[in-house]
Amino acid sequence: MAKTAWIERNNKKAATVKKYAALRAELKAKKDYAGLAKLPRNASPVRVVNRCSMSGRRHGYLRKFACSRLTFREAALSGLIPGVTKASW
Repeated sequence: MAKTAWIERNNKKAATVKKYAALRAELKAKKDYAGLAKLPRNASPVRVVNRCSMSGRRHGYLRKFACSRLTFREAALSGLIPGVTKASW
């Protein structure tokens, strides 16, 4: 499990991105790159990291299920994810 501070920091970045989204879009449309540079660093959506919704892990993240490969495997084997079964041939 990721430290709570890392998860909270990422949530704070996501909130900042949401706050400045309209202003960023406006500045980009005007091609005002000096104005974009004056915005906070965390206002850029690139700085937000995809994290597992259950464990907070950032590596091995599956976008379709919004969790890491480890929690996906545990949930799938437990039958918590509908439509996902273990392969057998």
